[in-house]
Amino acid sequence: MFRIYTKTGDKGGTSLIGGVRVPKSHIRIESYGTVDELNSYIGMVNDMAGNEKISEWLREIQDRLFTVGSVLATDPGKEVKMKLPDLHDTDVTWLEQQIDSMNEVLPEMRSFILPGGNLASSTCHVARCVCRRAERICVAMQEQNEEIPPIVLQYLNRLSDFLFVLSRYISHINNAAEIPWRARV
Repeated sequence: MFRIYTKTGDKGGTSLIGGVRVPKSHIRIESYGTVDELNSYIGMVNDMAGNEKISEWLREIQDRLFTVGSVLATDPGKEVKMKLPDLHDTDVTWLEQQIDSMNEVLPEMRSFILPGGNLASSTCHVARCVCRRAERICVAMQEQNEEIPPIVLQYLNRLSDFLFVLSRYISHINNAAEIPWRARV
């Protein structure tokens, strides 16, 4: 029987893939924990959207986020015995293609829009914000000389763009009005 608890983290430490022990406050743990949070929000968007095409897209993205998490959870200085999945340039291109296809049916954006419209769209905006936080943490990793493949940053950057457009698309297909931001003067 597989046990979910190991008790090895009871004192605030955990292991990266490769066996190196680090504190749970380590930036690598923060990075893949944030990607995990993002993946959970994307699951919520999927549950709320109720659209087969969107569901296919989001399942693909959730799979890629597990890949991103495994990359971030691996100590780059250690030899890993297991085969880990990896990201490809085509994963970024795929996001761009979906963005372009959604933009073909969306009205031109003439101002900033407030997050909202319906619950799925609003949750998609939350996912976008979490994605941007994951991206910022990965940039901070680089600044701390933690090795991170450039494709991870590219993917997270493009994914946040995708989630923004998806939030608009969800509002559009549900006939929910976009609320333009009007600056107070």
